[in-house]
Amino acid sequence: MSTTETAPSTELQLADLLRRVEALESADGKRIEKKNKLTIIAWGGDLDRIWPTTILATTAAASGMESTVFFTFWGLFAIVKPDVRVTGSNWMQKMMSVMNPGSAQKAKLSRYQFAGAGPAMFKKLANEHQVAKPEELIETARELGVRLIPCQMTMDLLGLEPGDLLDGLEEPIGAATAIAEMRNAAVSLFI
Repeated sequence: MSTTETAPSTELQLADLLRRVEALESADGKRIEKKNKLTIIAWGGDLDRIWPTTILATTAAASGMESTVFFTFWGLFAIVKPDVRVTGSNWMQKMMSVMNPGSAQKAKLSRYQFAGAGPAMFKKLANEHQVAKPEELIETARELGVRLIPCQMTMDLLGLEPGDLLDGLEEPIGAATAIAEMRNAAVSLFI
């Protein structure tokens, strides 16, 4: 009698186990395969954000990783041509461009400005320690095949045109495409 009492229980356990295995197999089929890839969302345009962004992107590319940087909001100013100053079609866009120096060369520190001495000291220290400048790292990134991608929505908000940006960048994309880039990356950073 004990055999017949355990048989339904064993059958229920087996059915439950099979259902769980099927669910795991189904979930495994939907898993996104991560690539040997780094994706950085560069939202900060300060020198102390541009520098790690470009160092990490070039290091990843030099070590064989696929590397992508999506420049959005203040981070977009790092890839504006150095000679572009006033952009936009209305007074607000023009004011934003005047308040935010374009190009990595003109970037300020997020802290410790000391009336402009902070960035100069930081750049001097970097030079003494043979750390490439951000504008040099951007060029190196292009040479290494890092995908440098501007945000279309931010360009629209700030009144930036493709001609205002450095040469050799990829076509601008939106947030949904940037998220798709991040989705299959082994490493995603927000700097």
